[in-house]
Amino acid sequence: MTTAHDSSPSDGLAHVVGDKRPDLWRRTIPEVLAATVAAHGPREAAVFVEQGVRWTWDAFAARVDDLAAGLLALGLETGDRVGIWSPNRYEWLLTQFASARIGLVLVTINPAYRLAEVEYVLNKVQAKALVTASRFKTSDYVGMLQTLAPELATATPGALRAEKLPDLAIVVQMGGETAPGMLAFDAVAGADGAGARDRLDAISATLSPDDAINIQFTSGTTGAPKGATLTHVNIVNNGRFVVTAQKFSAADRLCIPVPLYHCFGMVMGTLGCATIGSTMVFPSEGFEPGATLDTLAGEACTAIYGVPTMFVGMLADGRLDGLDLSALRTGIMAGAPCPIEVMKRCVAEMNLAEMTIAYGMTETSPVSFQTETDDVLERRVSTVGRVQPHLECKIVDETGATVPPGEQGELCTRGYSVMLGYWDEPERTAESIDAAGWMHSGDLATIDAAGFCNITGRVKDMLIRGGENVYPREIEEYLYRHPAVREVQVFGVPDEKFGEEICAWIILEEGVACDEEEIKAFCRGQIAHYKVPRYVRFRGELPLTVTGKAQKFRMRETMVAELGLSEAKTA
Repeated sequence: MTTAHDSSPSDGLAHVVGDKRPDLWRRTIPEVLAATVAAHGPREAAVFVEQGVRWTWDAFAARVDDLAAGLLALGLETGDRVGIWSPNRYEWLLTQFASARIGLVLVTINPAYRLAEVEYVLNKVQAKALVTASRFKTSDYVGMLQTLAPELATATPGALRAEKLPDLAIVVQMGGETAPGMLAFDAVAGADGAGARDRLDAISATLSPDDAINIQFTSGTTGAPKGATLTHVNIVNNGRFVVTAQKFSAADRLCIPVPLYHCFGMVMGTLGCATIGSTMVFPSEGFEPGATLDTLAGEACTAIYGVPTMFVGMLADGRLDGLDLSALRTGIMAGAPCPIEVMKRCVAEMNLAEMTIAYGMTETSPVSFQTETDDVLERRVSTVGRVQPHLECKIVDETGATVPPGEQGELCTRGYSVMLGYWDEPERTAESIDAAGWMHSGDLATIDAAGFCNITGRVKDMLIRGGENVYPREIEEYLYRHPAVREVQVFGVPDEKFGEEICAWIILEEGVACDEEEIKAFCRGQIAHYKVPRYVRFRGELPLTVTGKAQKFRMRETMVAELGLSEAKTA
């Protein structure tokens, strides 16, 4: 076995062990924040450019305590689940740290979710409270909640009793408006009933680093999203090691255009900065290339996170020559396979000479492998780096045996970052985490003789569209609800902008007519926009194996030829 920096796999096998330095922290999120405030209180902690908000660490911590006291005053208790459904706003960041202050389990909900998805998630975790934005782009969050819980119209704020959402009692609305049955965010943050503020330190002292503190839903292979349940130890250390690999200090200013609901934003971004005292800079509620570039220049950001499509958008903006990006040096490109040419252009045109690549999954908090700022460019554009500290990774074949270096197999991870499990899903947890504690990623990979990992494909029936994991089975099960659909298979096809796009092949019920637009309209407003198939084709039969299993690779080949597509070259 080897360390991440002494890097040849051991015993002639693709099995690597991360460095044992620095020591693993056994600290809760409130402890981490308190230490950073003590060390860097007057320094800038967070900037929300679009909302015009700018806080020092001292001011941020005071606002976190205001909200934590308000949540206590509403009757919420340690262990209760609190959902958050919003784009990147200052209220999201406050809710993340205020919920952790008193041990509430934050349930992060994708801002693109629609009715069926948010209903499932809230009920699955028995969420007692929900903090929500009013709207974002085409998402009318308040309107959707009013559809799911018409009882809001006559409910006393904080005392909702809804048939479809039986556990949800409290809905807190961001912004200046307040719909019937909901509480205003600012009013909650200003409340201090029953001496709640005086109880904060005592409650924080009772929390264990091994407590569940965050549930992140990932699309489900069997049709329903799964709630990856993460602890303080999981996400505090992962955020810390990710920024350490980029050589962050309190002087760094990280631009965070990636969504907060995802580990990329709230672990690698906010918690990473909180462990070191770096400044978090949010350009806008959702990613916009122009706003992000303006923020990089105007806020003198030293680092930026993004999925490849974000960098493609910024490189295409046309204003790079006129912007001062001299402060930029590092960041992370992750969330989808990283096109080699895009990485090279970021280094050359955006001053990102120390740009890194990271790989992981929500279930491992998320990062397992990352390149380092001083790795040669060739390594940074052709691999996802070496194993992170305090983690152990191996490549196994179909029998579970570890393969030699350079040989392809399934990537497995073990160590502090592996989730507690899927919320209330012991059987699905056991399918992913084996008896020896290895998280089976479902990704095909190789680890070379120097310990560098390359992701080569996927075992799972999964595709990645613009950084979003999409499980075809989930879309298939939804489409089966359409009365005209007899059989359906969903798969990915190459796409220049998003990496992959979604295609559905459908066999209709006999004698029933249906067209492509009707199928798409059936999906809109009910499932997230990125799950709506871009291509819909109607077939009389589907290609099957002799055992009756759908041959999605043949469907993909047919569509690639029909649409004249080509596979993008990626790292």
